[in-house]
Parts: sequence; structure tokens; C-alpha cells
Amino acid sequence: MKPIKLLILLLAVAALAATSKAHNITRILGSHPSLSTFNHYLSVTRLADEINRRVTITVCAVDNAAMSSLLSHQYPLPTLKNILSLHVFADYFGSKKLHQITKGSTTTSTLFQASGEAAGTSGYVNITDFKGGKVGFTPVDSDVDPPMATFVKSIHELPYNISVIQISNVLTSPEAEAPVSAPTDLNLLSLLAKQGCKSFSDLVAGAGAGVADVFTESVEAGLTVFCPSDAAIKSFSPAYKNLTGAGKNSLLLYHGVPEYNSLGMLRVSNGLMQTLATEGAKKFDFTVANDGDEVRLKTGVVTATIKGTVIDEDPLAIFKIDKVLLPTELFKADPTAKAEAAESPGPAGENDVPADEDSNGGGLTVARGGGIVALSVAFVFGVLFL
Repeated sequence: MKPIKLLILLLAVAALAATSKAHNITRILGSHPSLSTFNHYLSVTRLADEINRRVTITVCAVDNAAMSSLLSHQYPLPTLKNILSLHVFADYFGSKKLHQITKGSTTTSTLFQASGEAAGTSGYVNITDFKGGKVGFTPVDSDVDPPMATFVKSIHELPYNISVIQISNVLTSPEAEAPVSAPTDLNLLSLLAKQGCKSFSDLVAGAGAGVADVFTESVEAGLTVFCPSDAAIKSFSPAYKNLTGAGKNSLLLYHGVPEYNSLGMLRVSNGLMQTLATEGAKKFDFTVANDGDEVRLKTGVVTATIKGTVIDEDPLAIFKIDKVLLPTELFKADPTAKAEAAESPGPAGENDVPADEDSNGGGLTVARGGGIVALSVAFVFGVLFL
């Protein structure tokens, strides 16, 4: 093989290997039974999803005994999430780095700081390398003499992507423990009405078959609402009046997704989404597609774009969109919109081959970065057969 071909081959293989570094914190902690409670609550609070999306992260796990002590306080889930967020650093700290901290001390940001819930710098944690090899961790606004917790051992390290370490105690602070008003305490329709979505709110309130109740009762388990602007509702009003009662109900429920999706999650979760209107053979789904930071919703009839955030606080997210979402179950598909939706990555139609499968059953399946992997593999074989 010529040197130039070998070089190109090595570069392509390196690109292929780079796409396989996506981490899964649930799987990493799953092989450590003594950390099972911490692992469970990372999933329950959806922090696991945030951790998995981060390129560079450090997770400070605590054992079941420490978690039992924390849970005995019976904090509500939003407060528990804030406390656990203090255990996730937005930087890489492997065992070696922890014991070689410049000047013996540093301060790092956590997911609590990134959440916007932390006031000032209360979402930061001080890390100190004490004499004798002991490393301590203390939240900046803690009222406890440092260190609040110490380094126990390394669980998993992949420099400089993810480090999972075990620490001796739970990290907490008055700010993290402060009561959090849950979105379920809010009147969903009133919230919509005050944020430029009054027309949509009025339609939901006036609909039959308990449509408003379906929205409200879905919040606790997780809900994402895509609210058309008042201007969009106004222009769509004539068509809405021509729908049957059942059609109106389905159309409104089509704007709700029965799970929480932050804007960040939507930007990385291209694909098909089921809605509150989905029922059996009645798919009532749409495709999420991204163009840079712009998030688009493609129904096969229209393409709407997210234009603003009304609220984004787990378990409720409400986003303002520039068009009413029109499902193909109620409206004639637009060939152009349908073609655009077909070009978007994500689950395929009934007669299509999904993007992560080969039609002959022998393809390469990749959870993340599939497009890059497929391109790299094709490129490698192309070089080999030149």
C-alpha cells in the first residue's frame, strides 16, 4: 500500500474511533452496586441525559449509605436534582489531575450553576489538594467547614472526556436545598396566556373531551408543549373552524409531547416524536430537525420553527413556534414539506429502511455519530480499492 493511502486510511480510522467515545453514565455506574441509588436518581432527575450529552464532564458519585442519608430529608425531586447537580463538574478531573492541582486549590463550575437555579457563584465547588494526598470538595456557599467530602477512588476515566469518581459524602448547600416551585404548581393555561400564547391557551380551554386536563395531567410525568404564536393562530382560524370537534381536539393535543425536552435536548435529538394525540394506528407524529441552533418541526404538511422559550424547567418545557402544526391525519400532505421531512435524520417510514440498519441486515449500527461513522467506513473501503 502506498504511503499516502496508508496515511489516509489511518486518518479515517481515527475519525471512526473518535465517534465511539460517547459515554453512558448509567452503564458506567451500573457495574457498581454500591452506587446504585445515586445512579437511579441521576436517571430519575434526568441528569443522566445531560451528563451523556456533555463532551467534558466529571461525576462525583456517592455510595448508597450517603444517598440514604440525603433521601431521609424527603426533598422534592426538583430540589434533589439541584443537590445532585453539584456533583457534576463541567470540567475533567481524573485522579492524577486532582492530586496535581496548581497551588493546591481550584474552583470549578457544576451543572447546578449551568441550570440557572444557582444564585451568583453558589453553583461552584472548591477542590483542595490537602497534605498527605487527601483531596477535598466543598460547595462555595456551604456553611460547613471544609472539606465537606473527600476523594475515595476513581471509578472510570477517559481523558479528557469523562471522569467518574467516588467521594465520601453528599455535596450540598443552602442554595441547592432551597425550595423550588415545581411547574406542576403553575396553571398551565394561565402561563401560556401571559407569554404570547393566549390564543392557543383559549383554544385549549374551550376544547371538549378534557383536552385541557390531558395537558395539565401530563406535566408531572414530563411534558413539552409547542405553542403557536397568536399571529399564527389568527391566520389559521378559518381552517380551524372547519374541523370537526374530534379533529380540533387531536390538532391541539398534537402540539404536546408526553415527555420533557429541553431546548438543548431538541437540538441533538433529531427524529420522530409522538404526541399527546398519538393513539394506536393514529400516529399523529412529526419530525424534529436542526439547522445549526435552529430547531424545526416537520409534520409533512408544514415546517414550524421554534422562536422562543416560555418555560424550560424539568418536567415542563413550553416553546413558542411560528406556525400551527398540521398533522397529515387531518390535512393534505404538502409534497415539498413531505420531501423535506424525509431528508431529516431520524426514524424511517413503514416501508423505509431505518438509518441505523442495512437493508440486508448486515449493516453497521451506531448510536451516536452514525453519519460520520458511515462516511468514514465508506471512505476507508474507497481508499483500499483505489
